[in-house]
Amino acid sequence: MNRFPVAPTLVFLLLFEVCSDLGLHQALIAQSVSAKQPSPQILAVNEPWFGHPHHIPVGYSSQDPAVIRKQIDQAKAQGISGFVVDWYGDREPFIDRSYALMQTIAAERNFHLSMMYDETDEELGATDETLADFEYFRETYLSPNAPGCQAYLTYNDRPVIFVFPKSGRTDWNRVREATSKWNPAPLLIDEYDPGASAFPAGFDGLYAWVNPGNHGWAADGSNWGEDYLEGFYGKMQSKYPDKIAVGGAWAGFDDTKASWSLNRHMSQRCGQTYADTMKLWRQYSADRPMPFLLIATWNDYEEGTAIERGIAKCGPNAQSRPSE
Repeated sequence: MNRFPVAPTLVFLLLFEVCSDLGLHQALIAQSVSAKQPSPQILAVNEPWFGHPHHIPVGYSSQDPAVIRKQIDQAKAQGISGFVVDWYGDREPFIDRSYALMQTIAAERNFHLSMMYDETDEELGATDETLADFEYFRETYLSPNAPGCQAYLTYNDRPVIFVFPKSGRTDWNRVREATSKWNPAPLLIDEYDPGASAFPAGFDGLYAWVNPGNHGWAADGSNWGEDYLEGFYGKMQSKYPDKIAVGGAWAGFDDTKASWSLNRHMSQRCGQTYADTMKLWRQYSADRPMPFLLIATWNDYEEGTAIERGIAKCGPNAQSRPSE
C-alpha cells in the first residue's frame, strides 16, 4: 500500500482561517488531535477542465504547470495527500492532456493522483467505450513506463479507480472481468446510491458524494446531507463490512454558475457544513477506520463546492462563495 503521512487536523485549518466564529471549530481540532485512530489518506476531487471554453473562467488554466504545482503544494499544506481527477477518455482531449500534466507533476512532488471515470451517457455501446477507455488509461498512465506512474494512488498495492455514474448502461461485470487480467488488477469504487437495493456488481467499494439527504434540496440550502452520510456509513459497516468505504466531506453546493444548473443549493453555513461532514466521518471511523476520505471538491466552481480558495466567511455574506 502506498501511504504518505497525513494530518487530518490540517484540513480543518483551511476552514478555521476563513471563519471568524472559532469556538466550535477549535473544539473539533482538539478532538482530532486526541483521536486514537489511524489517519486515512485525505483526497480531494480536482476538475481539470478550466481554460476550456465550455467552462467558466476562474483565472487560471488547468494545463498551466505552475498552477498545477501551486494546487498540489497548497493541498499538501492542508493535509491532502492526493487528487481524484475527473477523466472522460478520448471524449475530452483537453481533460486528458490536463491529467497527463498532473500525473507527471504529482510524481515530482510526492503526491498521489487517481482517476475518476465519468461514465458515458451514450445509449448504445457504453460498455465497449468504457473498456476501450480503461485500456487506454492503463497503457498511458499505469504502465511501468508511463510518465509519473509512481504517483498513482494504490490501496493494498492495487490502483484505485473511482467511477462517476451517469447512464447506468455500462456492464461493470464485463469491465471487472477485463480489468481482473491487469497486473495488478484495479479496485473499482462507485458512488453510493441510497436507493440501491444491493451492492453494485463489479465494484470493490463505494464513496460518499454531495447529497442533501432524504428531504432533498431545500430552497434555503439547509439540508446538508446528514441522513445521507449516516445511511452510507451505517450500511457500509453493517451490510458491506468487507467492501471499501470512502468517507465524504463537502463545504456546500450551488450550481448557479453551471450551464446545467438545476438551481440546487446547500449552504456552507459559515463553514459548519464542512465541519459537520468531517465530524460524521470521524464519528463513524473511530472504531473501524476507513482508508480514504474524499473531499468534494477542490475546485468545482461551477457547482460551488470548491475549497481551493477557502470557505465562505461568517457575517452578512456567509452564504456566498469567495470571489473568483
